[in-house]
Amino acid sequence: MGLFTKQQLIDRFESRLEKGGYYGNYEQRAIQFLNESKQEQQSFSATSKRYDIFLSHSSTDARVVGGLKLELETLGYSVYVDWIEDPQLDRSNVTKENAETLRIRMKQCKSLLYAFSENARSSTWMPWELGYFDGIKGIVAVLPIVEGSKSSFQGNEYVELYPYIDKTDTALWVNFSRSNYKKFDEWV
Repeated sequence: MGLFTKQQLIDRFESRLEKGGYYGNYEQRAIQFLNESKQEQQSFSATSKRYDIFLSHSSTDARVVGGLKLELETLGYSVYVDWIEDPQLDRSNVTKENAETLRIRMKQCKSLLYAFSENARSSTWMPWELGYFDGIKGIVAVLPIVEGSKSSFQGNEYVELYPYIDKTDTALWVNFSRSNYKKFDEWV
């Protein structure tokens, strides 16, 4: 089993942009890809859509999150990412309206994965999302995004209270300890 690496996820996202037949510079191609993703998601009723995963993440990790969303969807999971599914939200501004939209979306999700990166430490929203989801459903895990080829994860502060996710080529695993783990599908 292994952890998700930052570079692997960036490479996955950029590879998708190259294969997608998008035109222009990097930013223009990324916008075309995200618009395509938004159109696919809008084909579902926003109020009735259910997701396997609410992906809590730092907005400064956009390329990493794009790659992570692709990886999780390849494994067969539906993934909510706020700036793709609800582009009207202003993540830089904490408001009651934004919080209410996120509450509704969290109730539509089976689990929350907390994408733990260096940027996660400075996120305004992530600790709130983690606490709220833990309170309403309790099915929360940390998904470490590591530099290089680390094979283990040690959280800090409140993050270490939760199990963490690692993967094989065909499955996600939830690790409660070194000898206690379950397939993601069984845990959810």
